[in-house]
Amino acid sequence: MSAKIIAVANQKGGSGKTTISMILAGTLGLRGFRVLVVDADAQGTATQYAAAAPDDAPFPATVSGLSAAGNKIHREIRKQVDDYDIIVIDCPPAVDSVIPQSALLVADVVIIPVVPSPADLWAALGMRELVERIEVINEDLRAVLLANSCQPQARITQAVMEQLNEFGVPLLDTRLHNRTAFRQAMAFGVPVQTLGSEAKKAADEANRLADEVIGLLKKSVQKKEEEYVEA
Repeated sequence: MSAKIIAVANQKGGSGKTTISMILAGTLGLRGFRVLVVDADAQGTATQYAAAAPDDAPFPATVSGLSAAGNKIHREIRKQVDDYDIIVIDCPPAVDSVIPQSALLVADVVIIPVVPSPADLWAALGMRELVERIEVINEDLRAVLLANSCQPQARITQAVMEQLNEFGVPLLDTRLHNRTAFRQAMAFGVPVQTLGSEAKKAADEANRLADEVIGLLKKSVQKKEEEYVEA
């Protein structure tokens, strides 16, 4: 079976794309999935994340830097679909870059991380417009919003969350909070689940995210099967 492809994209830097990509990849890798992370950002942060892992406990997903492929990155990704179960694309922070556009051509799901702030909400509008353009070509693409770096008690968080629910793109139930454990996991090059009891809340959020994304991918497969039967 060909790999399912998840793109993590937002035009704004600092929204947590790489962290989310690696949280998801690490969690799925621990569950036994064959996972490839496509580091499509020239900064190479996902590659550095995996490289920080200890030699005796490598990060449980393969990371490949493909930013140089530019607008042909979708072609390079297609070459990998028979070798993996899931491919996660960590896109660069620029909606006008050719890379996110190319990546969305082959993605089944695009996760748009949004930090609950007005600036991030405004930036996400550009991603919504990009998704709408790509959906004309890739009709199977599903877009979802993910609230990241949440601070539940902040009034601005509550106000923006209300707006996200009316954004026109479904909002995942999972919320990732601003937790030290996620930064520690990056520094050590490991999935957050391996950090022990002190990282339990972060690990629970990572597991909920993986569960929800797997559910989306299953719905995508089911939709394709139903369309095939109807045809």
